[in-house]
Amino acid sequence: MGVAGVILCGGESRRMGRPKAWLPLGPECLLQRVVRIVGEVASPIVVVAAPDQVLPPLAPGPTVVRDAVPGEGPLRGLLTGLTALPHSAELAFAVSTDAPFLRPGWILRLEELIGDLDLAIPESEGRVHPLAALYRVRAAIPVIEDSLANGRFRLAALKDRLRTRTVPAAEFLSIDPELRSLRNLNTPEEYETALREAAIGPA
Repeated sequence: MGVAGVILCGGESRRMGRPKAWLPLGPECLLQRVVRIVGEVASPIVVVAAPDQVLPPLAPGPTVVRDAVPGEGPLRGLLTGLTALPHSAELAFAVSTDAPFLRPGWILRLEELIGDLDLAIPESEGRVHPLAALYRVRAAIPVIEDSLANGRFRLAALKDRLRTRTVPAAEFLSIDPELRSLRNLNTPEEYETALREAAIGPA
C-alpha cells in the first residue's frame, strides 16, 4: 500500500454534546468504522487523540498518539499524526473521526491524482476539504510547523503553501455520486440522519 492514514479524533464535540468517537453506528462506533474504512486501502494508520481522551477499543494495527498541545486545533493534530508515521511513509490521507460515509475509493482517487505534488485536496461548492485530502508527509511537516510557530492555525491555508492540486468534486462522482465522503457529523440531528442512512446499507 502506498498511502498511510491519519485520523483525528481529539475535537471537543461541542455541537454534538458527546464524544463523537464513541457514537454507535450499526455494530461499530464512529471511530472504529472510520479506522476500518481507511484501513481497507491505507497502512499504517495513526489515530490522534486528546491527552486524556478515552477511546473505544480498536483492532490491532492503528497507532494511537496524543496531541500534547491544546488549543491549536486540527492543524496541530495533523502535525502530530504525520510526525508519528514511519519515515518510509510518503503519502498520508487525513480524515476526522466523524466521516462515516467515507469510501475507500476516494483515497485511491487522490493517490492517482496527486502526481509529484504535495497536496491533493478536494473542492466542492467553492469549499476545500483538508480533512478529506492526501498529503506528501515530508513536504507537509515543515510547512505545518512553520504555520503553527507563526500563529496560523487554518488547516485550509495549507493549500496556498504547498504544491497543491485542487481536485474538483466531479473527479469523485464515479466512485461517490453523492459525495458522502465529505459529510461530517457535527450535530445530533446529523447523527440521527446518519443512523437512518446506515440502516439502508454499508458505506
